[in-house]
Amino acid sequence: MTDHTSEQINQTIQESISEKSILFTDKSTSYIDIADYVEIHITEKSNKETTTETLRWVHIAISNAKRNFLGNFHKIKGKYLQLYLNEFVYKLNRRYFEEKLFDRLVIASITGL
Repeated sequence: MTDHTSEQINQTIQESISEKSILFTDKSTSYIDIADYVEIHITEKSNKETTTETLRWVHIAISNAKRNFLGNFHKIKGKYLQLYLNEFVYKLNRRYFEEKLFDRLVIASITGL
């Protein structure tokens, strides 16, 4: 398991998230400087209410990902975990495209996006 220091987290935030972003996090002590890198940083301590209301869809997405991995791959190696997660997120973000999927594929192919 990788130990995440506040410096590593700050570097990841700077590289991955726009300065104009609104970031929601828990109240981890590793996030002390995040407000310097984003427009708004909102923290919320996890408790039973936030778990059932605020984080409901996060938990649903995580359980769907786990079920998807177990159903499709049966044996997951840590070496490929990021690729599995990337595929899941790709499919999750495109689940409502349906009839527009082909048109979006053609546009992406032409423009190189």
